Amino acid sequence: MQCPCGSNKSFKQCCFLIINEEIKAESPEQLMRSRYSAYATKSADYIYQTYAESSKVQQSIDDISEWAQETKWLKLTIHSASEYNIGMENNAINATNEEQAFPTVIFSAYYKHQGKYCLMKETSRFIMEDSQWRYLDGAVSNNGELVAPKRNELCFCQSQRKFKQCCGS
Repeated sequence: MQCPCGSNKSFKQCCFLIINEEIKAESPEQLMRSRYSAYATKSADYIYQTYAESSKVQQSIDDISEWAQETKWLKLTIHSASEYNIGMENNAINATNEEQAFPTVIFSAYYKHQGKYCLMKETSRFIMEDSQWRYLDGAVSNNGELVAPKRNELCFCQSQRKFKQCCGS
């Protein structure tokens, strides 16, 4: 199985290793990709564990699991990932400009929920806690329903395949 994160590697050679804690995410982008793959493979415990401590209070494993079960994740596109320093956790505490304090990943995710195709674009912020990258929060700039293409039209996920052979299958 190809990794859901879009890396063109097999799942077992990519995000599976991070989700199963065999290796740590080395960057915010790698953590973002592994969280997307965890949603796609319905690994709610991993998703919960990768939230920053301050963000966990607003989450529950049951809610995450329910959302993952109801949603089919179709494609992840990473638009950009900010530069970061290994000592970023110290910079975040001392920084005056919050946007510069936390590394960000801007991504789009295509998904199907309750029979509707949707696209969400988010700017996610990350923090280093206990020597591991954690998801702090995200600002969703777009989240809406997409009009599904006709069967023989190109898929909206930009795979260059016909819809019927891609997200519509």
